[in-house]
Amino acid sequence: MQEIGREKRVNVKAALSPEDIARACADAMWAEDDASKGLGMEIVEIGPGFATLAMTVRPDMVNGQRIAHGGFIFTLADSAFAFACNSHNERVVAAQGQITFITPGRLGDRLVAKAREVTRSGRSGIYDVRVTAGDIVIAEFRGHSRVIPGTWLPAHDQ
Repeated sequence: MQEIGREKRVNVKAALSPEDIARACADAMWAEDDASKGLGMEIVEIGPGFATLAMTVRPDMVNGQRIAHGGFIFTLADSAFAFACNSHNERVVAAQGQITFITPGRLGDRLVAKAREVTRSGRSGIYDVRVTAGDIVIAEFRGHSRVIPGTWLPAHDQ
């Protein structure tokens, strides 16, 4: 700490834990994420390299089979992936994503997508996301990420 006049200057970077950084990055991302908010998603949990998001299947999210449209399930998984890979204060985008649907989601189901970092090296990362409805696995998603220029937090916030 440096003392300047009567104020003490603190190295904020040293003061923020990885969990604090992940939360601050999620807050910054969420403020601009109209797609996830528009679909009624909520952030349940966030931390370094992981994120849990949830969404309830609405009537406008079911297809002609009267089950959750796969595109909405993919979008939930992709959003959880995005929050997990952007939790280290680097701007990160998806390079690739694939999903395997296990069982259908239903109208009214609360879908929960839990994303976790598998590996991260240089500009690349791999993340797995499991989407569930209660104890039932709905889908498994794997995303590959790529770091792009920029950060979520100003240098003085890290």
